[in-house]
Amino acid sequence: MAPAPKNNALPKPDEQTVDSILRPSGWDDYIGQDNVKRNLKIILDAARMRGEAVDHLLFYGQAGLGKTTLANLVAKEMNLPIRITTGPAIEKMGDLAAVLSNLEDKDILFIDEIHRLNKIVEEVLYPAMESRKLHIVIGKGAGARTISLDLPAFTLIGATTRMNLLSEPLRSRFGATFRLDYYNHPDIEAILARSAKILGVKATPGAIAVLARASRFTPRIANRLLKRARDYVEVHKLKEITEDVARKTLEVLEVDPLGLEVHDRMILETIIDKFGGGPVGVNTIAASLNEDRDVVENVYEPYLMKLGLIRRTSAGRVAEPLAFEHLKRPPTGEAGKPGKSLF
Repeated sequence: MAPAPKNNALPKPDEQTVDSILRPSGWDDYIGQDNVKRNLKIILDAARMRGEAVDHLLFYGQAGLGKTTLANLVAKEMNLPIRITTGPAIEKMGDLAAVLSNLEDKDILFIDEIHRLNKIVEEVLYPAMESRKLHIVIGKGAGARTISLDLPAFTLIGATTRMNLLSEPLRSRFGATFRLDYYNHPDIEAILARSAKILGVKATPGAIAVLARASRFTPRIANRLLKRARDYVEVHKLKEITEDVARKTLEVLEVDPLGLEVHDRMILETIIDKFGGGPVGVNTIAASLNEDRDVVENVYEPYLMKLGLIRRTSAGRVAEPLAFEHLKRPPTGEAGKPGKSLF
């Protein structure tokens, strides 16, 4: 039997590959976070001039704002290898010891979700970061002994969405800490325009504006919306992403023009429809969504507060006038006071 002909066509990149392609490959491609970039470049330039390892760095902020991208750019800027892992992947002291003992001089170790390191593992990091020592305990009980191994000068870059969960001893050992803020609309629009060009899809300025407004000020979400709009264009055999296509894409995804998704609207509806605008406790809100309190506080609420739709008080969560306006509800109580327009 004759062998089957080979398929020489290049495979279509999957979602993860596309995400990698869209990631900035240099400082000039990294749009936004100007203050962070400016201060970070000073640290890198100084380390390069002295011929030293870069000081330990900590990046924190909401998911999707570019912490991992920044870590990779630091490694690229310094022309150094980067080892990437996550807090949950380092379960035991032995796991961390294996990672640290394989580092070479000036290597960069990036730990994403560093707040999820357990405390025993975290304590092993203290002398490693401070004194370049790895203390390993051999044996148990009265016969246990500790040996110390010298480590090369390395750079630890930590990333977290939950700064409050990092212990003070760990936070204090980072030489510089950077907070990544939500992006502004012009930066998000620039990111979308760049991504559309890379993906080879045309998008009108109106479409870019619609997607940017619904992006939650977050590049990762902006690119996700753009990819879904591209899908819509390809399936319907259209030539470009228009403003109408962008709106239809949001409708399919159940994302409203402000970027609110189902759970965001449920939070507002709970506060307004069930509790007259609040105040209402976060546990009650979490129960109505069948979500953990931590998810409500750290995933949903930051964006709702960023938009000025809710506020936190000692008595609970209160809907702002803009929330009533957005849901087309008549304002009551505190929300009856004049507020700014959503647009």
